[in-house]
Amino acid sequence: MDAGLFAKMLSDKSIIDLKKLGYKYPQADLKEFVALLDIGFYKPLPLKDFNGKNLVYLDSVAQVQLSAAKVLLTPQSSSQVYGRKAMEDEILSTFSIEQIDTSRDSVRRILSGYAPVSESENRIYGMKKGLEFISDPQHTISEESIHQLYELTIGAFLPEDDQLLPGHKYRHDSVYIVGDKVEHIGLPWQMLPEYMGNLVEFIHQESAMNDLLKAALIHFYIAYLHPWFDGNGRMARLIHLWYLVQQRYSSALFVPLSEYVEKSRRGYYNAYTLAEQNAKISGVMDVTPFLTYFIEHVYHKLASALPDPNTTETFQNALSRGDVTEKEQALWQFVLTAYGESQFSTKQLEKDFGNAAYATIRNFVLKFEKLGLLRSAKYGNRIKYQIAK
Repeated sequence: MDAGLFAKMLSDKSIIDLKKLGYKYPQADLKEFVALLDIGFYKPLPLKDFNGKNLVYLDSVAQVQLSAAKVLLTPQSSSQVYGRKAMEDEILSTFSIEQIDTSRDSVRRILSGYAPVSESENRIYGMKKGLEFISDPQHTISEESIHQLYELTIGAFLPEDDQLLPGHKYRHDSVYIVGDKVEHIGLPWQMLPEYMGNLVEFIHQESAMNDLLKAALIHFYIAYLHPWFDGNGRMARLIHLWYLVQQRYSSALFVPLSEYVEKSRRGYYNAYTLAEQNAKISGVMDVTPFLTYFIEHVYHKLASALPDPNTTETFQNALSRGDVTEKEQALWQFVLTAYGESQFSTKQLEKDFGNAAYATIRNFVLKFEKLGLLRSAKYGNRIKYQIAK
């Protein structure tokens, strides 16, 4: 193939969609182009497709900006294991992606410590337990701990037909993902212990791959294998977060990753479809479509997910000057984790925080507004506050 043509095809925006690329160039050129990618451009990964061939990706295409890592590495001053508002959004979004009905009020009830009173709230409770489980650094990723997470989060709340057999970590029959047609068939169940064992081994291996890309790859592979009858998407997203927590990304549980996925749900599912569609053309499972989806629609959208660095610096300066009391520090941490960018009233903060008199709450919001850490908006006789950005 002519070097100029190869370079042109390599830089084409349709490179992650070989079918579309085939509409632009002759089939003979496409075939030769794919063969050249296979020889010198695809990076092999130590994970196998269903035929035992290595997965691959194009590292020249899957480039994540350093700013995304910086957001997730930002230290949290909160004593909470996860951001309350972020995980409220995470739970709502992870269910919404799978079109499972739930309500924000129910999520707030369960996160506030109330016992579940319905099947829907049982599922929310399971997600809460799962988030608590992955937030504990002592819970390292293994086949056994993945099984624990699954039972804790999903398995305990499934109908009997979808539950795992005693002594089994994975499903004991075939599974089909069906839309208008059969979209995907999970790995034959007899092969799951071997493939999941290899995945866990990969998780703990040193890798030249960026941590954020590796987390997205783990996410893809769980859904690709489909190890369980139900809950595979939720588990893929949880294990994605779990890996980042294990790699000491301090803010991984203070950012609702699934909210960004939910906002671009069609692209999320299309990325899986593209990877499989491309494999039928190229003969290799190239995960670049899924990685680039996560880069563009999730990781590169995170800049606004946490308080502005100037806000954090302003608070730290006030703290170092002795201008902030211990109670005000606790209230600030609570506001950051419980409300995020959302507005709140003094009455709501008094009720949600539960350990401060109304006068203390009132003094806190007025003082922090004066410091430039909060801003207010008036709605008739009511005043709402939110973190200043």
